[in-house]
Amino acid sequence: MVGFTKGGRSPSGDTEDHSADLRLGVRLTMALAAVAIFTAPFVVLLVLVQTSSTPLKDLDEGVALALHAHALDNPGYTAFLRVGTEVLGPWPWRVAVVLTAAWLWYRGAPRLAAWAVATITFGGLLNLAIKGIVDRARPDLPHPVAWAPGASFPSGHAMGAALGACILVLIALPFLRTLTARVLLWVAAAVVMVFVAYTRVALGVHWTSDVIAGVALGVAVVVGSAAGYEAWRRGEGRRPVEPHMEGFEPEAFREDGSG
Repeated sequence: MVGFTKGGRSPSGDTEDHSADLRLGVRLTMALAAVAIFTAPFVVLLVLVQTSSTPLKDLDEGVALALHAHALDNPGYTAFLRVGTEVLGPWPWRVAVVLTAAWLWYRGAPRLAAWAVATITFGGLLNLAIKGIVDRARPDLPHPVAWAPGASFPSGHAMGAALGACILVLIALPFLRTLTARVLLWVAAAVVMVFVAYTRVALGVHWTSDVIAGVALGVAVVVGSAAGYEAWRRGEGRRPVEPHMEGFEPEAFREDGSG
């Protein structure tokens, strides 16, 4: 048949497929670069912790002592931090993600539900594994105002907040119609992550490097899993999306039910 190759595909079809593959390759490369960017702080801190870096130790101890003194002088403020760190702890995030996943399943998005549960589960297990390997001691401060079990690096609370906040934002984005609303949602998520990280250091149960590493690793896990999910979507022939701005499965949540 004139205009078609031996395999039955037109030259223009080959060109379109090649362009689509190229775009996918570029996007996946960018996603991997983003993973590397967020993983780099964690890796650097891990090396410094393992080598007992003096500058890092001095920084961690200086911040811990200053915030601890402030906590001792302000019992009401300290009580507020205790409540905040528990309300926004790892288990509340896990429950929120699981409940959201159940709703997604009900709404007809089972793969997205599985992605959410798998991502936060993997992140939690990764945190426990690294804690066990590094086995860093928590701060030992005079007159402690809080207590936490287990090893210190990386912070489970900080990583849990990063995992939970990012996952829920990615799921919520398709419901927001304006760029301003989407940016504000990301800003709110960042504020929550910083607040949780701060509570752990201010309460004297983590070093500053612990919480920075926890947030960085949590974000890296979500970025990596999001890249994999988006690659699957495109492999299924679905419309490409920008997850950080559109979220996942925007077609599944259209009010008119189309898509």
